[in-house]
Amino acid sequence: MSGTLYLCATPIGNLSDVSSRVLETLRAVSLIACEDTRNSKKLLTHFDIHTPLTSYHHHNRYDRARELVAQLKEGKDIALVTDAGTPAISDPGTELVALCHAEGIAVTSLPGASALTCALSVSGADVRRFVFEGFLPSAREAKKERAKVLSSLRREERTIVLYEAPHHLRKTLGDLCETLGERRQIILCRELTKKFEEVKRMTLSEALAFYAETEPKGEFVLIIESRNAMLAGAADVMTCADTGAVIPDGDLAKTVAEYVRASVALENDAAGSADSLPAVESHNGDLRIKDLSGEEILQILLLQLDVPSHVAYYEAQGLDRKAAMKRTAEDRGVSKRDIYTALYIPQGE
Repeated sequence: MSGTLYLCATPIGNLSDVSSRVLETLRAVSLIACEDTRNSKKLLTHFDIHTPLTSYHHHNRYDRARELVAQLKEGKDIALVTDAGTPAISDPGTELVALCHAEGIAVTSLPGASALTCALSVSGADVRRFVFEGFLPSAREAKKERAKVLSSLRREERTIVLYEAPHHLRKTLGDLCETLGERRQIILCRELTKKFEEVKRMTLSEALAFYAETEPKGEFVLIIESRNAMLAGAADVMTCADTGAVIPDGDLAKTVAEYVRASVALENDAAGSADSLPAVESHNGDLRIKDLSGEEILQILLLQLDVPSHVAYYEAQGLDRKAAMKRTAEDRGVSKRDIYTALYIPQGE
């Protein structure tokens, strides 16, 4: 009778997060396959576990998988662990699990820590629908594949989740800023479950500027708002503008306020006047917009979006793609060819 492959989730930072079931299994199996035996040894030593180890990582995943399956067929139970988190989730394991299924060998997962779910839960983002891309293809070794993935994210309507290493963060933020637009919101989560856990929410341009001055440290989970999220409260903002009601403080209100204040300043400079009738009033963190209609507010918001999101807004209003592209070009004062290029021609081509 064949043995069982156990996929054991290990802590992503705090050792106390490991489950008693995982520890019992690691003690009971015949062999533990590890992404890096040196890292796993630290965990096992901490919990006084002395089960034999073998390596299973990206570079030996095919040959070692066949060896492990052969031992499973002999009736041995084997546990698979990675350096941190759940096996096969942006970590080694997929090929081994697939081979076990093909050979009729039982596979079971012992759930636990995952940077993906941990980051989503603390992000405050809309996580009803999200897409997990893991690590982007390497900018050096897979440049065309990376450009293709980034281009697809431009059209993504769900919240986007990525993993990134500290030494690649600046490059990735720059690529995301160029692809998705400077004003797209991002939540950067690092050192999750550890003493210096940090969750930062800002725009992509703010994140790029921050980490240009600050050395990135620790592994990052990046959560990026969906392309239509900036319009999520547009109807409320427009209604408040038309009725003169107070707009609760938030990203949309701040966007409108910044735009209006900048516009007023420019008009005053052009007129050589130091006086102004502010279009935005603030009271206890709330904002009241004066002298602007709901349609004017909508145009302000639309111009903060990237082109695909702008087109998508008009499609959601019932226009076909061609008509939506035309309206977008008119709003932005550019040609339809410019809109077509932004929609369909991947960057770098």
